[in-house]
Order: sequence, then C-alpha cells, then structure tokens
Amino acid sequence: MIERFIQELPEKALHLGTRIVLSAIVLFIGVQLIKVVRRLVKKSLERGSADQGVIQFIDSFLKFSLYVVLLITIASGFGLDAASILALLGSAGVAIGLAIQGSLANFVGGVLILMLKPFKVGDYIKEDTNGNEGTVISIELFYTKLTTVDNRVIVLPNGTLANSSLTNVTACDSRRLDLKVGISYDADIRQAKEVLQKVLEEDEGVLKAKEHFVYVDELAESSVNLGIRCWFSMDGYWQDKWRLTENVKYALDEAGIGIPYPQMDLHLAGRKKGKTKKMLKN
Repeated sequence: MIERFIQELPEKALHLGTRIVLSAIVLFIGVQLIKVVRRLVKKSLERGSADQGVIQFIDSFLKFSLYVVLLITIASGFGLDAASILALLGSAGVAIGLAIQGSLANFVGGVLILMLKPFKVGDYIKEDTNGNEGTVISIELFYTKLTTVDNRVIVLPNGTLANSSLTNVTACDSRRLDLKVGISYDADIRQAKEVLQKVLEEDEGVLKAKEHFVYVDELAESSVNLGIRCWFSMDGYWQDKWRLTENVKYALDEAGIGIPYPQMDLHLAGRKKGKTKKMLKN
C-alpha cells in the first residue's frame, strides 16, 4: 500500500499543482473581472444621476457578492461540490447571523438610509444620541463615515443612525441666524436698533428676500439684550455669521454704544460697636 502511494505521489502532486496554478489564474482573472464589473456598474449609476451614497452602497455590496462567487468557483476547482458549499454556507450563515446581529442591523440600517434618504453624501448632520456631527463622506454596507470641522473621521454604525434621531443641518438651501447683543441700560435703544439694522442692510451675505430685523429680546439684569434675525445661504453660513458678528461690534463702537459685562453692586451696612460686642458675648 505504501509502495502504491509512493508510485501515485508524483501524479497526485502534479494534479494538485495543476489545480493550484489554475486556481491562481482563475483568482487573478476573477479579481480583474470584478474590478471591471464594479467600474461599469459605477459609471452606469453615475450616468443615471444616482445619489453618491447609493453608488457607494451598491459598490460595496457588489464587491462582497462577487468575491463570494469567486471563492466558491475556486473551491469547486478542488473537487468541492458547489451545492454542498452553498448548503454549508447557508447553515453557517444562520449561526453567524445569530452571532453578528449587530452587523446585520447595520446592514439593514444602511438599506433604510438609502431608501428613506434622511441624509446623503455631502450633508452636514448631527447625531443626537451621542452628539456626533460632521459632513457625510461615505455610506457603506455597515457604517457611515463623517468628517468633522477639524478634519477627524467619525465612523458610525448604520443601525444606530437608522434608529436614532438626527439633525440634517444642510437639508435646506438657507439657514436662519439669531444673534443676541447686550447693550447698556444707559444706551439709546432706538439708536442701537438703527445701527444694527444698517449693519444688516449693508451685509452682502444677508438674504434680503427673507426677513431680517432687529428687536428687543430681553431686559436682563445687566443689559438690554437686542436680537438680530436674518438668513444666510448654507454655502457660506459660518463665514457670514462670523463677519456679521464682527461688524456688529465695530458699528456699536463707532456709535459709542457700550456692551456691558455682568456686574454686581455690593452695599455693606455698618454695625454699631456696642451692638457688635453684645452679639459676640452671646
């Protein structure tokens, strides 16, 4: 028996080596075909003006599915039955599915995000559960990636995003600004309102077609708080907000209108010397 095995060993080694070489060729060709198919599908979706998030999600799903098919094809080349492999994968899939319920929830969450479209790639969102916020750069099979204003990348599970409330800051073309400015009680309120209204009228970023006005918001402890309400385009919202805030300070300084800081007056009541001594004895 050993002699027979030794005699058949070169033939079996040659047969196994041939299969390994063929499998390597199939793997190389398969990888190249997968790249071509993904590229064609991506270009087709882009020509159809599909959302960038949909394109990224379909590309990730297609890549995963095609690689699974490629691995099954290579395994079949080693004599494994494809039906048996699929049955084994199906049985393993049930067990794995129970073990990775969170990942499946993330996958379903990604599908829901693409279907319902609460946000898309390029939107600035705020996730209310953990307070994460940033610009959406990709929506993938299981995770969505955000980039923050200080250039950090936040990776959020799709399941969490699909099941929690969030704010899409850039869903609309314009955004309202409510700016509060405190002035001294000695200042002329009418003059202050005229100065601030002039700043609004002269600011090039303020959308003049929408409401923009100045109002008295509150009579606070140390100041009269004036409110400035206006609208800016989302494209340059923060730059417009910072510029307007700076111009408000300049305009009030030129008009001689001060912005007070919180202050407290303390009045010390004196005690009679004899009364103080009596209290100390007690």
